[in-house]
Amino acid sequence: MGNSRVAAFVVVALALSGALAGCSLDSLVWGADGARVIQTTEELIDALAGDIPTDLICPDSAADLGEPSDWVGRSAGEPEHFVADYWDKQAPLDPQWNINLEGLPAGVRPGSTFPGDVFYRETPDGLCVIDVVWSTLVAEG
Repeated sequence: MGNSRVAAFVVVALALSGALAGCSLDSLVWGADGARVIQTTEELIDALAGDIPTDLICPDSAADLGEPSDWVGRSAGEPEHFVADYWDKQAPLDPQWNINLEGLPAGVRPGSTFPGDVFYRETPDGLCVIDVVWSTLVAEG
């Protein structure tokens, strides 16, 4: 069996075993906490793209959320435990998680900015957005 067939078989087997066990594929890959960050990010994107008020923003957040069109076509990427060494400007905000966003909003061209990373703080009520870092498209293709 070729390597690509083995890889495909493993992915299908993991997905099926997760489904049978009541787990999502995100939970299998990222753990329960990582899957929660992904799910929360998808909820955030849906709310902001739809211009729907959301309680996912921390009360003390000063994050630039942009316009609804900035969030259309975006999806949750890979969750990570926050590391202050890389995100020194966010360290004073006390985030516990960050996640990159995938996809691009419609109509972006080199020089366009768009939400690139979302930072979450853990609260007794769950995750809330403490900051959003914007990315700039350098080149297309």
